[in-house]
Amino acid sequence: ITAAETVADGLLDASSAVAESTANPPPFKDPAFMHSGIGGAAAGKKNRTWKNLKQILALEKTLPWKLNDPNYFNIDAPPSLKPAKKYSDISGLPANYTDPQTKLRFTSSEEFSYIRLLPSDVVTGYLTLRKATCIVP
Repeated sequence: ITAAETVADGLLDASSAVAESTANPPPFKDPAFMHSGIGGAAAGKKNRTWKNLKQILALEKTLPWKLNDPNYFNIDAPPSLKPAKKYSDISGLPANYTDPQTKLRFTSSEEFSYIRLLPSDVVTGYLTLRKATCIVP
């Protein structure tokens, strides 16, 4: 009679169930397994050494890299689907507005009034900093 049959019959004896579970360990557990990961019983026995950047770079240079292996310099990403963020030319804050006369971006009404008082050479300076080529006189 197995433990499942005794449970089905309602005649489960606690001592026989415990004896049977200790006699047959689960098939997925290896009795010879020894945990060697971080925080395990053998973790304190392993001496870990830290490597500085020069050692890591020297180790990477010795690896057999092929010409078409991906690295940080040749990974190509597609262009972003999100629109580019626009920042104010005056304060650098996120800009929701653009002055139609000078094409400068601004955040608040105070910046707008400041932009309207700017001379044209300062406006062209702001636009060249942003690399905007459409300059309206």
